[in-house]
Amino acid sequence: MASVLIVLLNYRTAQMTLRAAEAALADMAGLDAELVIVDNASGDGSEQLLRAAVLARGWSDRVRVVQSGRNGGFGAGNNVGLRMAMSDGRAPDYFYILNSDAFPDRGCIAALLAFLQAHPKAGFAGSHVRGEDDEPHCTAFRFPSILGEFEGAVRTGIVSRLLRRSIVALPIPAGATRVDWVAGASLMMRRATLDDIGLFDEAFFLYFEETDLAHRAACAGWQTWYVPDSRVVHIGSVSTGMKTWARMPRYWFESRHHYFTKTHGRLYAALATVALIKGAALWRMRCAIQRRDPRDPAGFLRDLILFTIGAVPRPPSPRPALNEDLK
Repeated sequence: MASVLIVLLNYRTAQMTLRAAEAALADMAGLDAELVIVDNASGDGSEQLLRAAVLARGWSDRVRVVQSGRNGGFGAGNNVGLRMAMSDGRAPDYFYILNSDAFPDRGCIAALLAFLQAHPKAGFAGSHVRGEDDEPHCTAFRFPSILGEFEGAVRTGIVSRLLRRSIVALPIPAGATRVDWVAGASLMMRRATLDDIGLFDEAFFLYFEETDLAHRAACAGWQTWYVPDSRVVHIGSVSTGMKTWARMPRYWFESRHHYFTKTHGRLYAALATVALIKGAALWRMRCAIQRRDPRDPAGFLRDLILFTIGAVPRPPSPRPALNEDLK
């Protein structure tokens, strides 16, 4: 039987993490699976609370709590778990990363495992994700591109129709579908793939890290799939505080720049940013004429331009204070 090590990253959301762990443990029944909870240097007593809860609930034979030692972001925190073995020293055949605010339905983990076992060229498989209101979330994507950056920023119907093959967010597939990348809220990875391409790039604090990982996998000949038979409930934005951001945090600009530069080079990254700026400017002009709310974070276009020219915008950043384990 194939072995699965489940990695659950916590940062100051101990009670929510325990809820996710409980759902994961229920879904592990019948599988050769263990759970590792990584506390990402919360510094608020989360680690002690989690250790006490694991002991009190009788989970010690299936659950370990480990400390990352530093708050290095989503990728760095998950890498702590991805470097671990099963409790008996075996290397896991598969890893499953789960957000602290994501709760697998029964059969979720088994569906991802069965799919990867049946498709040896598939390195990653992601779940169908829905909110607590039962509304589906978009978690299947194309890789970002110059045209995709423009389309996503300009938000105009005729442009989207013309550039439909460049739109990053895909329509939610009805069946198992090969995609460029999937969100990391509920994601199973083949260990052989990670052995081949490496773990998350820890230069990303938050955002674009799973995009980069899937891009490296694709370049090495591995596939990424969206598997709707695997289903999870995801609250969303609990640990990042994204829904309450007044400004786009600095690490978003840094991660985006790092992704485009790393995957396509400096010239392509510059052209992608020009496309994003032009699209965002046209969108704001349209909103001004129509007296509409652009629905962008305050100062987004200005901050993007300043970051691009090296003036380094300093919007309030949640890096020191908010959680980074959510995708």
